[in-house]
Parts: sequence; C-alpha cells; structure tokens
Amino acid sequence: MSGGSTPGGGRPSRRWLRAVIVFLLIAIPAGYLVISAIQSRNGGEEKAEAASAKGLSAGYPTRVQRRIYDVPVPPQSKKVGFYETNSWKVSSLYVQFVTSSDGLDSFLHRIGTGRSALDKGKVTITGAQAKKVGWQVGEAGHDWAGMEFKQKDPQPKLRITVKFDNPAHPKVYVVSTVTP
Repeated sequence: MSGGSTPGGGRPSRRWLRAVIVFLLIAIPAGYLVISAIQSRNGGEEKAEAASAKGLSAGYPTRVQRRIYDVPVPPQSKKVGFYETNSWKVSSLYVQFVTSSDGLDSFLHRIGTGRSALDKGKVTITGAQAKKVGWQVGEAGHDWAGMEFKQKDPQPKLRITVKFDNPAHPKVYVVSTVTP
C-alpha cells in the first residue's frame, strides 16, 4: 500500500493543511488585536496632548460653544482665538478677538448689554485666568475697560475686558464661565 494512501484505504493525511489552518485561526485575530492596541494607544496619547495643551487655538469657537457660553463673536473679527476648560464644577471658554467699533457694539448688544456698561480703566479678567491662556491684560500704558455680566443660573457669567488702544478696532477678551 504505497502511494500515499492511509491504512484502511482512506484519503492521504494532510497534516500540513491542518497546521496552516490552525496557525491562521490563531495568527489573524492576534494580529488584529495588536493593530487595535497600537491604534488605541496612539489615539489616547493624541487626546491627552490636546487636553493638556495650553494657550489659545486660532479660529472661532464652534457654534455650539458660542451658544452654550453666550459668546457671539462678531463676523469679520480678526485675530480670533479660543480655549475651553472643563471640570466637574466649572467650565469656561476663553475668547479673544479684534473687531470694529460697530462689531463691539453688536457683540455687547447680542449678550444683552451696551458699551455704557464698560467701566473705563477696569480689568475684570483675573490674573489667574489671564495666565492660563497667556493674556497680558491690565498692563500699564493701555486704554482698558471692562465689565462683569452676571446672569441667572444656568446662564454663563461673562468677564469682558476691552483694550481700546485703537478705538476703531478694539481688542476684546472674554472669559465665560458656566457652573452646572
């Protein structure tokens, strides 16, 4: 009984085929797990970097952020930047922008106040808040005005400071704080 048949007249043994199938059944899921773990780890590192990033992000806050924090940045504003912080107790949105004189009036009107509410010479953003995003508000030699705009909970509390060095294009700093 030569010729590769098995004793008893059955089919020839294909151990190599079984070995390949078993190997593939183990190797493919294991490879998938390794790739998934690498991708998951990289995603976590990127999220941690983004969360720990200090300073302002260039551009407008999202519409949702602007609505939640009640910061209607006027259209055609320049040098717009924002930074959001979140914790269990307090969430804040820091926004800066340069606008026109009419843009400032529009911004203040949309939040429910006016230019007359700004106190000349007053800086309402705290040193700790300014330090968090690298602002240098309150420096001597500049024309500052500010106000705190308090609303009923759960509406945000806004600290607004305006630099009027160029009255035609004031620079606006806003810290909007929400307490859930």
